[in-house]
Amino acid sequence: MLDDFMVRAALAGMGVAIAAAPLGCFVVWRRMAYFGDATAHAAILGVAVSLAFSMSIFVGTMAIALLMALTVNVLSGRGYAMDTLLGVLAHSALAFGLVAVSFISGVRIDLMAYLFGDILAVSRGDLAVIWGGAALVVALIGWRWSALLMSTLNEDLAHASGIAPKREQLVLTVALAITVAVAIKVVGVLLIAAMLIIPAAAARPVSRTPEGMAVAAGIIGIVSAIAGLRAAYVLDTPAGPSIVCVAALIFLGAGVIRQLGRG
Repeated sequence: MLDDFMVRAALAGMGVAIAAAPLGCFVVWRRMAYFGDATAHAAILGVAVSLAFSMSIFVGTMAIALLMALTVNVLSGRGYAMDTLLGVLAHSALAFGLVAVSFISGVRIDLMAYLFGDILAVSRGDLAVIWGGAALVVALIGWRWSALLMSTLNEDLAHASGIAPKREQLVLTVALAITVAVAIKVVGVLLIAAMLIIPAAAARPVSRTPEGMAVAAGIIGIVSAIAGLRAAYVLDTPAGPSIVCVAALIFLGAGVIRQLGRG
């Protein structure tokens, strides 16, 4: 069954959706959209490092994404406005990555595949990495779920309960780096943040509990992946952007349902 490239693509999309769902909820709750975007943009520098040192793309991308996220954590609150800091780091990392890639000789690089994804080229090995990373992210978020929720809702109450918000922020940072590393093959650097944010944002109006929102975000992500792949096959459009387009349409539909419910 895994010899069918469309089956492998669908499984890859589902794996990324499952990894992004719970993490995306915290990105939405904490208003960390730019943080996710900056970490994702750094991934292209990770690709360049991986190719330069002949190492795994997953390892190199995760290392640079984690370094970017930690840099943001260290520099935040030190005289820089957060949106300015994230803007500078995100675009600088992307630019340095693209320049670094141009210096690598002897390696044929398809930049479009890394920028926008190449889900149809996912191999069995890629599937193992994607689903292994997804399992790790879900396990990590599940393990720290209550503490993450508490520190997200009220940092003072978290401190009073013996929870260190900075530690929970580090957990999210690690989970974000892993998600970026596994998603780059599927939707690419420029669309990773969309898969983090859009399914979670679409799930918010139709969810009553945090856990329900995480599950709904996962379902929306999976539906977006499968429907987006089908649309790409029928319409002959790029697969990664098609997946994000379907997620965006679901978000719009959820917004309409919310407005009708209020009416």
